[in-house]
Amino acid sequence: MFSFFKRKPKEPPTAPATAPAIAPDLVQPAQSAATAAPVVPAAPDAAGAVAAAPQTTAQAAPQAAVPAPSAQTHAGPPDAAVHADIVKAPVADPAAAAAKKTSWLGRLKAGLSRTSSGIATLFTGTKIDEDLYDELEAALLMADAGVEATQYLLDALKAKVKQEKLVEAAQVKAALRTLMIELLRPLEKPLVLGREQPLVMMIAGVNGAGKTTTIGKLAKHMQAHGQKVLLAAGDTFRAAAREQLAIWGQRNGVDVIAQESGDPAAVAFDAVQAGRARGADVVMIDTAGRLPTQLHLMDELKKVRRVIGKAIDTAPHEVLLIIDGNTGQNALTQVKAFDDALSLTGLVVTKLDGTAKGGVLAAIVKQRSVPVYFIGVGEGIDDLQPFVAEEFVDALLG
Repeated sequence: MFSFFKRKPKEPPTAPATAPAIAPDLVQPAQSAATAAPVVPAAPDAAGAVAAAPQTTAQAAPQAAVPAPSAQTHAGPPDAAVHADIVKAPVADPAAAAAKKTSWLGRLKAGLSRTSSGIATLFTGTKIDEDLYDELEAALLMADAGVEATQYLLDALKAKVKQEKLVEAAQVKAALRTLMIELLRPLEKPLVLGREQPLVMMIAGVNGAGKTTTIGKLAKHMQAHGQKVLLAAGDTFRAAAREQLAIWGQRNGVDVIAQESGDPAAVAFDAVQAGRARGADVVMIDTAGRLPTQLHLMDELKKVRRVIGKAIDTAPHEVLLIIDGNTGQNALTQVKAFDDALSLTGLVVTKLDGTAKGGVLAAIVKQRSVPVYFIGVGEGIDDLQPFVAEEFVDALLG
């Protein structure tokens, strides 16, 4: 399993680190001999019932000495300037992990093939002229890149072609690849673990975006890093939401705080309190799906955020929006609306294995630049992987 988190040390180091920077793909923490103690679920509180599952022991991932995060406009974590700070889950079989990564990249390329096939044909046996730029503009707009990002890429590409005196179509495509990677790089930031105890994460999104499934996958990833996770079934509107989250809790061996019915803000508050009492490292709170045009429901989401802050002053520490990669430019509308209401700290883009075009990330970076922590290409645990700009652009361009 490949994961993408930064770990903040519980105590600052007494002396600055002197080890040289290491490429992220080479960072592998050593296995710790300590194991997490099994959790004994507490009795149900008066305010809500606890759907508990026995927690199996798991190898605890070691702490990595990293600098304390600095303030960011949208991102809780700092920009990952020192790539050696990126921590991966322990891998028992490197060959198997590499095969999984290759398979995942193949599925990502297949998911974005509609866009890549359209752009790739533009650079086959063609000359560099205004017709090429016109066709490229149409292809980027069809890929949901948006007018602002498309114009930026075209202007930058023309300047680069002129400055470097590029004459071959392959050279122009390579130049476009470089510009797109530079454009999307600000979205590539790791999720920082261990900076709060517990780290409270609020998960939002529209109906059908995959919030509950993503929570289950994130819980599994975090457990691989030795994190004790507690889930909260804050979606009290959808009939099967509580049961669905409970199933993920059973699969991962984590407790789920839930109520038969009632105020989702109360569920969130109880979950944060339970997380503190049980020594959880991460508390993830599911919320009901809603459209950004449903103002009364958006106001209720703001209430949930305020109530979480009453449980812990600095919470929620992460506010993630789950967006369906197939929704095109509507995803940008969602980001704007939820960011205005909740001050988002990160995004998770799901369902890129379907009819997704992918260019909407270019539109997002020009409008709000909220970090994309993870992207998903399927239903499996390993189908949720960190967003890497270079890999994404390679899949997008073919």
